[in-house]
Amino acid sequence: MLELAILGFLAAGPLPGHELRRRITHLTGYSRPVSDGTLYPAINRMTKAGLIERRPAPEAGGGRYVLNLTAAGREDMLRRLREPAEHEITDFSRWFTILAFLSLLPDSTEQHAVLRRRLDFLETPASFFYDGDTPLRAEQVTDPYQRGMLLTARATSRAERAWLHEILDGDGDGDGSRAADEQPHPQTHTRDRKD
Repeated sequence: MLELAILGFLAAGPLPGHELRRRITHLTGYSRPVSDGTLYPAINRMTKAGLIERRPAPEAGGGRYVLNLTAAGREDMLRRLREPAEHEITDFSRWFTILAFLSLLPDSTEQHAVLRRRLDFLETPASFFYDGDTPLRAEQVTDPYQRGMLLTARATSRAERAWLHEILDGDGDGDGSRAADEQPHPQTHTRDRKD
């Protein structure tokens, strides 16, 4: 997802490396901090692959440079947005990176196809906890902390599903004002799903 974040932020215009890092850190937050040891090797790989280009920025001081998205980089970004991997749809943090740049797809039909994949995932019954193959609901769990996990995930899932329905059904502008349906889906991370 780091590569998509790099391409997505550069789609808005050239950026120096330190500003790109700041924006990515704001997007990914505390859950997936990006270090220089991760970012700059990715920039180097993407430069060698012709997805981005680096040009000197003498106005910023010695050794500074600005990164630009190439035509090949734009195509790669659009492909990643059109065809996200399953784990990018199901993992909450990865999904947010997709969502942050989904409007860059010029075709709303393609945008909606990606949103439908997320909605299908959210509407499939799942849990953090199971009794055999049966997902447990918050009301069936006695541990207060596990119940808290399930209740928090249920509320998040309801809000997201309401927003997705609003966008996909054309009932609003995506501000979340449509009422959520009552079917819970208590979790959103791949690593916790039982497939």
